[in-house]
Amino acid sequence: MSAAAQTTKEDFAALLEESFKADDHMEGGVVKGTIVAIEKDLAVIDVGLKTEGRIPLKEFSVGGEEPGVKVGDEVEVYLERIENALGEAVLSREKARREESWVRLEVSFNNNEKVSGVIFNQVKGGFTVDLDGAVAFLPRSQVDIRPVRDVTPLMHTQQPFQILKMDKRRGNIVVSRRTVLEETRAEQRSELVQSLEEGQVIEGVVKNITDYGAFVDLGGIDGLLHVTDIAWRRINHPSEVLAIGQTVKVQIIRVNHETHRISLGMKQLEADPWEGIEAKYPVNVRFTGRVTNITDYGAFVELEPGIEGLIHVSEMSWTKKNVHPGKIVSTSQEVEVMILEVDPVKRRISLGLKQTLDNPWESFAAEHAVGSMVEGEVKNKTEFGLFIGLDGDVDGMVHLSDLDWNRPGEQAIEDYNRGDMVQAQVLDVDVEKERISLGIKQAGGDPFVDAPGDVRKGAVVTCEVLDVKEAGLEVKIVDTDLVTFIRRSDLSRDRSEQRPERFAKGEKVDARVTNFDKKNRKVTVSVKALEIAEEKQAVAQYGSSDSGASLGDILGAALRARGDEDEPEAKVEAEAETEDDAGDEEKS
Repeated sequence: MSAAAQTTKEDFAALLEESFKADDHMEGGVVKGTIVAIEKDLAVIDVGLKTEGRIPLKEFSVGGEEPGVKVGDEVEVYLERIENALGEAVLSREKARREESWVRLEVSFNNNEKVSGVIFNQVKGGFTVDLDGAVAFLPRSQVDIRPVRDVTPLMHTQQPFQILKMDKRRGNIVVSRRTVLEETRAEQRSELVQSLEEGQVIEGVVKNITDYGAFVDLGGIDGLLHVTDIAWRRINHPSEVLAIGQTVKVQIIRVNHETHRISLGMKQLEADPWEGIEAKYPVNVRFTGRVTNITDYGAFVELEPGIEGLIHVSEMSWTKKNVHPGKIVSTSQEVEVMILEVDPVKRRISLGLKQTLDNPWESFAAEHAVGSMVEGEVKNKTEFGLFIGLDGDVDGMVHLSDLDWNRPGEQAIEDYNRGDMVQAQVLDVDVEKERISLGIKQAGGDPFVDAPGDVRKGAVVTCEVLDVKEAGLEVKIVDTDLVTFIRRSDLSRDRSEQRPERFAKGEKVDARVTNFDKKNRKVTVSVKALEIAEEKQAVAQYGSSDSGASLGDILGAALRARGDEDEPEAKVEAEAETEDDAGDEEKS
């Protein structure tokens, strides 16, 4: 072989090896090619290699659309291998687009820019989005601001997205449509809020209804229409007046430009019914209204739409003090009320229900004068007296001191029980304080007033022993209701005879009235005073110690003069006691 031929052969080999090295360098990268033919669903592409490659036409489809390629088009493809087992180049349009997209998407992600994509499939937990070749995941929570039930209208449509996360090593991209909508909405809200002014009247659509009000869409921003600003009248729930989707005319009440909160009102578009309220509802005039609400402290009555007054529980009944208002009136009931007070500043009207009824205390006072007798049932028994039920559903009270003339009230009250029917005398009626004072002991008469005329100071009376005590005797003056107490020292002139045990219960004993005070209701009697008085009378009548007559003679004569009613044994006993006394006198 000649030297020239040898050189040519070596040069060719070098060129061939260099060519293979260049082709090897092209693998794993994006190259340009030309579509030379389209066979069924495949595109034949020449990328300038020894062989051609084939790529499915669907890889040229974007967002599920028909592939818009034809023979002669120059396209970029990804060269996976120069030659496969069939001697063809392994090409991929999808990988080429993905490589291109990743570069653009990384730039957009770093610059926090929005990207465009198409939702083309639904997967578990969300959707897949084609970002011009790169497939991203769209979580279901990031589709819209509010949950979307049907995403069909959003499929296969170019839309803006925000990239939340990128991981090229794993090939993961997470995007959000919600973030884009929120930003757009925030911009619209800011622009709309800036254009709104307090007092402005606009139209909106009821978007949502809650217990406390309704949210109205004002064209990109929501305002709150509170339940108290829907109408002047009381509304228990906004759904009574509004419905979702309803178009309403509202007035801007307040606008917070920082928080973008807007307060709306509907009632402000109507005339204020509280203007001139004092002239419309004068005090002490009766009106008819409807009960709209009942609380623990009273009931609200609507006098006209937008005007309500409160019947406090204390103004509902003359006699029912501790009862729930719901047991007196019911919701929606028509009632007659009286205007008690009107406060236009605080927008309050105080009403009275009991004022439209007769005052039972006044009626009782008109029918039962002081000193008249009444009969009633014992309703309650307390530590300070009895409560008696009377006509007109009113109660009267009998104090302990008015139960009995002679016994302490704490003792006398034990004789009475709830349900007992008793008679009492009206002692006093205080209409303003709603009090009726009764007396049971007065119903039976006053023993001091009814006492016979011969019961007076210095009179001699016969007493019946009611009880024998160590300190003396409890006695009752016969033929009267007067009860008094004879002290031990007043039982006899002689100290040795001042013994209460000498007497028995039921025994009769004569005594002298030493005090009879009707004003202070006090009467006292004394056996000792009677004996001393009789002794003085006998001395004065039958002689004196100066005449020489003995005291025994004088007292004997006095005893005989008192009458022959006493038993002989009693006379003998009295004479014996007189003789003893006379002997004592002589000794002294």
